Amino acid sequence: MRLLVLGGTHHVGRAVVETALARGDEVTTLTRGVSGAPAAGARARYADRTDPAQLRSALGDDTWDAVIDTWSHAPFVVRDSATVLAGRVGHYGYVSSRSVYQWPFPAGADESAPVVDGDPASEDGADYAAAKRGGELAAIEYFDGRCVLARAGLILGPYELVGRMPWWLRRIERGGDVLAPGPRDRPLQYIDCRDLAAWMLHAADTGIAGAFNAVSRPGLATMESLLDAAITAVSATSGSRANLVWVEPEVIEAAGIKGWTELPVWTPPYGELAGLHDGDVRAIYDAGLECRPVTETVTDTWRWLLAEGDPPEREGRPRHGLTSEREREILARAPRTSGC
Repeated sequence: MRLLVLGGTHHVGRAVVETALARGDEVTTLTRGVSGAPAAGARARYADRTDPAQLRSALGDDTWDAVIDTWSHAPFVVRDSATVLAGRVGHYGYVSSRSVYQWPFPAGADESAPVVDGDPASEDGADYAAAKRGGELAAIEYFDGRCVLARAGLILGPYELVGRMPWWLRRIERGGDVLAPGPRDRPLQYIDCRDLAAWMLHAADTGIAGAFNAVSRPGLATMESLLDAAITAVSATSGSRANLVWVEPEVIEAAGIKGWTELPVWTPPYGELAGLHDGDVRAIYDAGLECRPVTETVTDTWRWLLAEGDPPEREGRPRHGLTSEREREILARAPRTSGC
């Protein structure tokens, strides 16, 4: 397949490029050139996508079998790209988000759940949910019936810039008592960026179209299996000795600790955040999604951190992770059970 990747140097985009190259695709990337070079073997082009003239010049008159677009900001950029590529690309894969659904996410909701309003011509990317929905509408406008909208949930794996799994790994590396948010068997719903990449390429190969909740079944891992995998991965290379101290969600809530951000990945099993780990994903599994075990995702993320260092903080995005002071405060007063 002749593939164009709009992006391609970090997280999902990087995973798409590497996965496509590994299976023998001819890959062209379009980036600004400020986040590093694309993988060896990709044909790199450079442009600022917010400038239509640069975009047109960089793409020239070439054609591709498919394009995968990871854009997460102002929707007009997706619209401009779709406009330029209409008639020159057979399939448009857009990495969207479950954030397009109206908040709070209903537990067990499928792709028919109500979505937020979006404007494909908007130049405002401040509202992430509206921006992603605008991007979806732009892709549909020019590639209706030939585009797949991958509404990703929690994305983990190597190259993660958000910093959720990296925070847990670095915290475990420091050792000592680690606040582990209960219950231990809290089912998690996430996707490894490489599994998302593989499925989007499969969708391009087979002409899959429409919107899909692009995330694993709930319970692919639990909080305990995720953190146990992190301890195993870190201790194998650093000798760190971390002890998980399990604290019930009611105690965490009473202390004002926020799930998802201060305790990355985790959400309490009740309340507004519960639906983040409880979406209906039957459609994407029927369409061929396969997810690797949590141990592989966590171990490979740790190897990436050791090889390339921590991801930079992203301007305008919340910083993930609990401060050491807050963690010690909760551990000092919380009822708990221990265990590695």
